[in-house]
Formats: sequence, C-alpha cells, structure tokens
Amino acid sequence: MSRIVVGAHYGLRGWLVQRVSAVVMTLYTILFAVAVAAAKPVDHAAWKALFAHGWMRVATLFFFVSLLLHAWVGMRDILMDYVRPTGLRLALEVAVILVLVGAAGWSVQILWRT
Repeated sequence: MSRIVVGAHYGLRGWLVQRVSAVVMTLYTILFAVAVAAAKPVDHAAWKALFAHGWMRVATLFFFVSLLLHAWVGMRDILMDYVRPTGLRLALEVAVILVLVGAAGWSVQILWRT
C-alpha cells in the first residue's frame, strides 16, 4: 500500500509538535528539579506551597499540555502505521482523544484546586 503525499510538508506539523513538546518538557523537568532542590518539600504542606505560586502552576500546565500533545502525535502515528481498518483506527483515535482530553481536564482540576 502506498502513502499519498500531499505536498512537501507531509508530516512536518507532527514532527514539529514532537520536537517542541520535548523541549518544553525538558525545560520544565530542569525547572522542577531546581525548584524541588531549593524548596526541599518533605510533607504535603510543603508540596502545596511549592505549587501555590502561579508561575509554577502555569509551567506545570504547559508541561501537561506538551505531554498530551506529544502523546497524541505518537499514538496517532502508531495507529496510522499499525491499524489498517479505517473504522477501527478512527474509533481508537477517538478513544485516545477522549482519554487525553480527560487527562487535560483532570490536570487543570488538580493544579487549580482550592
């Protein structure tokens, strides 16, 4: 089966999302490690204080959005490569989207819970 190429930029968007999201997640991991090393949270109150700062919650939200986009591109590519029946592939892609949207909502709820 041959793949239909629709232009010179076929797959560029997915490739770019993977690279940019990986950079965002790497930068956040470094930021998080520095913040944890500086704060040394040992109990729930200290962890809550660490995430009480708006910048930390926003940075964590960017991390989760990057993680979910990274996961979507990866899962979409796996499904496109290995699931041949179009109906099944569509159903699995919808299931992945629903799980990722649910995870996004849950992460927002956790980060902005009072």
